[in-house]
Amino acid sequence: MDFNMKKLASDAGIFFTRAVQFTEEKFGQAEKTELDAHFENLLARADSTKSWTERILRQTEVLLQPNPSARVEEFLYEKLDRKVPSRVTNGELLAQYMAEAAGELGATTPYGKTLLKVSEAEKRLGAAERDFIHTASVSFLTPLRNFLEGDWKTISKERRLLQNRRLDLDACKARLKKAKAAEAKATTVPDFQETRPRNYILSASASATLEDTSCPLPRAEWKEKQPGGWRPPCFFLLPLSPSVTQARGCLSLPEDRKLWNDEVDKAEQELRVAQTEFDRQAEVTRLLLEGISSTHVNHLRCLHEFVKSQTTYYAQCYRHMLDLQKQLGSSQGAIFPGTFVGTTEPTSPPLSTTSPTTAAATMPVVPTVASLATPGEAPLCLEEVAPPASGTRKARVLYDYEAADSSELALLADELITVYSLPGMDPDWLIGERGNKKGKVPVTYLELLS
Repeated sequence: MDFNMKKLASDAGIFFTRAVQFTEEKFGQAEKTELDAHFENLLARADSTKSWTERILRQTEVLLQPNPSARVEEFLYEKLDRKVPSRVTNGELLAQYMAEAAGELGATTPYGKTLLKVSEAEKRLGAAERDFIHTASVSFLTPLRNFLEGDWKTISKERRLLQNRRLDLDACKARLKKAKAAEAKATTVPDFQETRPRNYILSASASATLEDTSCPLPRAEWKEKQPGGWRPPCFFLLPLSPSVTQARGCLSLPEDRKLWNDEVDKAEQELRVAQTEFDRQAEVTRLLLEGISSTHVNHLRCLHEFVKSQTTYYAQCYRHMLDLQKQLGSSQGAIFPGTFVGTTEPTSPPLSTTSPTTAAATMPVVPTVASLATPGEAPLCLEEVAPPASGTRKARVLYDYEAADSSELALLADELITVYSLPGMDPDWLIGERGNKKGKVPVTYLELLS
């Protein structure tokens, strides 16, 4: 208990000294040890890295989980070291509702069949979203969170220790400066015209011995002993004996100088110790701050992983939706006979930067003229094809299209053409007419007008 009280008192004294030094620095009454420019740059870069990492982490969490209540729930589970329960994605929930609606409204009806097909596609989209969230959390969010909760806490702790070491160093410098000033003042010769030291007494003399001053004589006797007449006593200072000064708590000049010399030596020793601790702590903090460069490299690798997982996710979504569109397009001709397959919404043109292999894999297959003919019959000639009496529509061309062969019709953006479909024709293509020219045109390049 005694040891704890001594340590508590020592810590309280150190804390008070640091508080006084910090306050005097804020008011400009004390000198402050400045760090070098390179160290300051490292501190600024570390602070900036921490700030932007927190922002990126929070916004990525919002992207993966837009529901704030769900994010709070996951945060609480993580703090309690419990496994986060599996959560149904919005796509999977929509698929469930569509499947239940199809079962209740009739799975054999055209509407029910379409609900089931869309339900399967939404279910696959939800599964792809779940995989993307898991991959992004493991490969991107976890490293960022580990940096903030691990490396950055260590850096902050060492920076606080460095700040304390600096305050101790500056306090030792101020203490040594005051001790040297007091020592210089103690070594100067006292001026008795200005002040009287404590270790001197005022003594009087009347041209007699000092032993005879204990009992003063009457004035008549003074005149007999002093034929020249009575003279007033003179006053002068006498130093006290060491025994008297020690009894009164006073110090003589040599002892005073020795005391301040010891104080200066003690302050210099404390300053050397404080300087050594400060240099050691500054080196440790510098090494940690220089490790921010490797942190940037690690975050860069994680960012590449995040982009890769996001690309995979959107590619899966595109593939699932393309399959769904083909399924709906193939069944729409049977559901609505005499009409053609198309979309009234403009779609994006194929990217010009896509490689030939990718473009060949994503672009719809161009059917030849022979593919329009039924088995056992002669190939269909476009010049002999007559438009149906009903079912033709006007369409606006969205993008320029270069015909691949003579069976296709070249298109120019913003021109109007007449389009219609033929029985057994690929749902991704229509027959287009412009004047006396006729040929196949892709649906994705058209905006059907009402």
